[in-house]
Amino acid sequence: MNHKLDLVKLSSESKLQTLVENRTSYSLERCELSVFETYTESYKVPLTFNDFVITSMLRGKKVMHLNEKKEFEYLPGETVIVPPSETMRIDFPEATDFNPTQCIALAIDNHQIKQTIRYLNEYFPKESSDEEWQLNYDEYHFYNNEEIAYLINKIIKVCSDTSREKDVLADLTLKELLVRIMQTQNLNVLNGEAATHNPLAYVIGYIKSNLNEKISIESLSNKACMSKATFYRLFKRELGISPNDFILTEKMKKAKEMLLKPGIKIASISYELGFSDANYFIRTFKKVVGMTPGAFQSQSMVSRLSF
Repeated sequence: MNHKLDLVKLSSESKLQTLVENRTSYSLERCELSVFETYTESYKVPLTFNDFVITSMLRGKKVMHLNEKKEFEYLPGETVIVPPSETMRIDFPEATDFNPTQCIALAIDNHQIKQTIRYLNEYFPKESSDEEWQLNYDEYHFYNNEEIAYLINKIIKVCSDTSREKDVLADLTLKELLVRIMQTQNLNVLNGEAATHNPLAYVIGYIKSNLNEKISIESLSNKACMSKATFYRLFKRELGISPNDFILTEKMKKAKEMLLKPGIKIASISYELGFSDANYFIRTFKKVVGMTPGAFQSQSMVSRLSF
């Protein structure tokens, strides 16, 4: 599930210097936060930063063109990372006075990034001896999870604050944000990894192939050839989510797919996903997805009919 960021107040009309990528900036010792707003339809607008940049959408829609990558839609609840000095070319196909786009761009000092990665590799090395913590520029576009959304919201608040401690607070938040992004990238990579040489990739593949079962941490740790404590700690450290939460998230993804099938009963989905109690399934679905299975099913049906 993608988590949208808190909205930032739009600039007053008197403060707008341009209708395309109007920029409000906040400079700190280790980073610079920019809030961009566009109020008119525009295409292939270039934007380049000298530093590594974390961008995240707040309002509206963009279409992004990055070097040697297929163009893609960019919407609220999503984040894109861009290497230093790479030019983004951006379309704003729906931007108007009444429907502006708004996006944040967080440029981070290279020393901060190196320091964070060096610390992780020294004190929290990956399980595989031939792998190290690093930013993966192939995993550049992803949905915000709860932690990433929280941290980006926090850094926006810190950067726009006037407190004397904001550089220290920003420094700590940036470190955690970088870790969370690398964990999310690790999870995305292992989710699509067919090879089984990595014990976590093997376990993830097993979970996704056996969503109809009640899967225990003990059985997963045995498959990874680790103790329960080591397996649980490694899974959460490298992927940013506990094994139990990952299992539930995957079951709810499958449930959403099944709910799109006409005539399917919620009780049968509950049974097929290994829930012995349909009421527990409904409560879990609502907690993860934000609505009951029945409401999701009705909403999906209305969407199909209107289409």
